[in-house]
Amino acid sequence: MAQKGDQLDRESFSCSICLDLLKDPVTIPCGHSYCMNCIKRFWDRENQKGIHNCPQCRNTFTPRPVLVKNTMLADLVEQLKKTGLQAAPADHCYAGPEDVACDFCSGRKLKAIKSCLFCLVSYCEKHLQPHYDVAPLRKHKLVEPSKKLQENICSVHDEVMKMFCRTDQKSICYLCSVDEHKGHDTVSAAVERTERQRELEGSRQQIQQRIQDAEKDVKLLQQQLEAIHQSADKTVEDSQKIFSQLICLLQKRSSDVKQQIRSQQEAEGSRVKELQEKLEQEITELKRKDAELKQLSHTEDHSQFLLNYPSVSALRGSTHSSSINIRPLRHFEDVTAAVSELREKLQDILREEWTNISLRVPEVYVLLSEPEPKNRAGFLKFSSEITLDPNTANTRLLLSDGNRKVTFMNEPQSYSSNPDRFTVWCQVLSRESLTGRCYWEVEKRGGGVIVAVAYKNISRAGRGNECGFGRNDNSWALRCYQNGYEFWYNDIKTSISGPQASRVGVYLDHRAGVLSFYSVSKTMTLLHRVQTTFTQPLYAGFYIGWTGDTAELCAVK
Repeated sequence: MAQKGDQLDRESFSCSICLDLLKDPVTIPCGHSYCMNCIKRFWDRENQKGIHNCPQCRNTFTPRPVLVKNTMLADLVEQLKKTGLQAAPADHCYAGPEDVACDFCSGRKLKAIKSCLFCLVSYCEKHLQPHYDVAPLRKHKLVEPSKKLQENICSVHDEVMKMFCRTDQKSICYLCSVDEHKGHDTVSAAVERTERQRELEGSRQQIQQRIQDAEKDVKLLQQQLEAIHQSADKTVEDSQKIFSQLICLLQKRSSDVKQQIRSQQEAEGSRVKELQEKLEQEITELKRKDAELKQLSHTEDHSQFLLNYPSVSALRGSTHSSSINIRPLRHFEDVTAAVSELREKLQDILREEWTNISLRVPEVYVLLSEPEPKNRAGFLKFSSEITLDPNTANTRLLLSDGNRKVTFMNEPQSYSSNPDRFTVWCQVLSRESLTGRCYWEVEKRGGGVIVAVAYKNISRAGRGNECGFGRNDNSWALRCYQNGYEFWYNDIKTSISGPQASRVGVYLDHRAGVLSFYSVSKTMTLLHRVQTTFTQPLYAGFYIGWTGDTAELCAVK
C-alpha cells in the first residue's frame, strides 16, 4: 500500500510534459499544473499557430496566460523530494536510435532537449538546468538537439569554428584565420549569419510574393473557370430553348398544313361522293327505263306498242355528267413542292447563319498565357509611342517637347474651351488609347507627380473624387513622393516601399488585366502590381501638383 501511495504522490506532483517532478510549478486557468519552463517552451512552439492551450485537456486560452509560481504546490514538491521520492522517467523519455542522447547521462541515456553551441554538448532537462541557473552558462547559445555538433569543430585545430572565410566560403576557427586563411576576407560567423539572414529574408519575401501572386492567379483562373462554366451552361440552355421554339414552330406549321390538307381532302371527298351517289341513282333509273323499253320492243300487239310508247320513251336529260371535269391526278402535289421549297430555304439560311453562330463561340484567353517580362529588355519589346492630349490638359499644365512633357505652371495657360478638359484637377490624359500589351517609362521631377491610367469616361468637370486619378473605379494611380510611393484605386490608399528613382516604368497587359509599376534605374524593381479585369481601353495620365514639377514620357529603345 505504501508503494502504491508513493506512486500516486509521484504522479500527482509530476509534470505531464517532462514527466519529472514539478520544477517551479505553475497552475494554468484550466487547473492543470506544469513546470514553468516546460509550459513556456510548449507555448513558445504553439505561438507560431497563434493558439495557447493545455497539453492535457486542450482548453484554449486567449490571450496567453501570465504564469505565476504556485508556492503551495512548490512547497509540497519540496517536501516530496525530501522523502526521497522521485518520478522515474517514462520509457519514451529515454533516447532511441533516431533521437539525440544526453551526453552527460550515464547508463541508459535520456533524450536531449537542447544542444549547446558553446559546449558542443547535448543535454537532457536535468543536466541542462545549470545553463539556466549559472550566470556564465546562461550566455551560451542553446539550440534544438542536434547530432551534427561535431561538424562545428575544426578538424585541423580541434577548435569551435566561430569564424567564416568569405574568400573560400567556408566556416573556420580563429586559429585558421591567422594561419592558412591569413589575409582572407574573414568575419565572425555571427556577422556572416546576419548578412545571410538578410538575404534569406529577402528570398523569402520574394517567394512569399510569388506565392501570393500565384494564389491570386489561381483564384482568378478559378473565377474564370466558373465564369466559363456559367456562361456556357446559360448559352446552351438559351440555345436549346430557341431551337426548341423553332422546332415547335415547324411542328405547328406541319400540323397546320396537315389539318388544311385533311380538311380540303374531306370537302373534296364529300363533293365527289355526292356526285357519285347522284350518278348511281341516274344509272339505276336509266337501267329501269332501258328494261321498260326492252319489254315494249318485244310487244307484238301494235296497238299496245303505240299506246305505251309515248310514256315509256320520254327521257329526262342528265344534269351531272356534263359538269364533271376530270383534271390530271395532281391534287396536292403543289403543297409538297411548296414545303420542299421551304425546306431548301431553311437549309440555306441555317447553312449561312451557322458560320456566323460558330464565329460567335469565343476563344477563351487564359490569364497567364503570356507571362510578364523578366527584365527591361523584355519590357522594351512592348514599348509604346504615347503623346499627351492638349484638349484634356488642365489650364495650369504646360505641354512641351511634342506633347510628351508636362509642367505645372503658376499662371493659367490660354487653352480653348473643351468638354474633355480637366477643369479643377491638374491632370492630363494621353491621346492614344492603350490595349493589348504596352510599356512606357516616365521621367519625373518633384514630389507631387502621379502616374496613372484611366478610362476615357472619367469625369472632367469639378473637384469631386469622380475626376481624380485613383479616387474612383475608373482610374489607377501611383503617387510618387520624394521619399516613398502610394497606390490609389477607388479612393483606397496602399502604401508602397521601394527604391527611389527618377524614372517609373508602367507595364499593361489589357487582356490579362495586369497593370504593373516599376522603379527604373540600373535595375527594375516592382513597386506594385494590379490584377483585375479591364472593360474599356485605357489612357495614360499624369497629375502634377506643385510648381515646377514635371513628368515626361521617355523615348525608350
